Amino acid sequence: EVQLVESGGGLVQPGGSLRLSCAASGITFRTYDMSWVRQAPGKGPEWLSAINSGGSRTHYVNSVKGRFTIARDNAKNMLYLQMNSLTPDDAAVYYCVPTWYPGSSWLPPPNRGTQVTVSS
Repeated sequence: EVQLVESGGGLVQPGGSLRLSCAASGITFRTYDMSWVRQAPGKGPEWLSAINSGGSRTHYVNSVKGRFTIARDNAKNMLYLQMNSLTPDDAAVYYCVPTWYPGSSWLPPPNRGTQVTVSS
């Protein structure tokens, strides 16, 4: 059974930083491209960033480029998202997804994700 567990979210002030983690099990993690998707209240899912299986190639959408960094540790089956210079627009539930791009029909799985709140 595939299990992905996100963690590291919380409350942070504007301009602050957070590091999200995603622990994977039940899959051969090192063979999967991975991505981060977020969903803010009242909005659809937003694909943010992706990393290929070996970690040599990454992609960021413009809204997070230069502020967020995706990384992975295949020895530990872990995916990370370092988020800097956070703004209230970054407040959302963040999800890790075992693919480069989940598609426009992707919906957040229930009872998963890590909440990021950006507020002073």
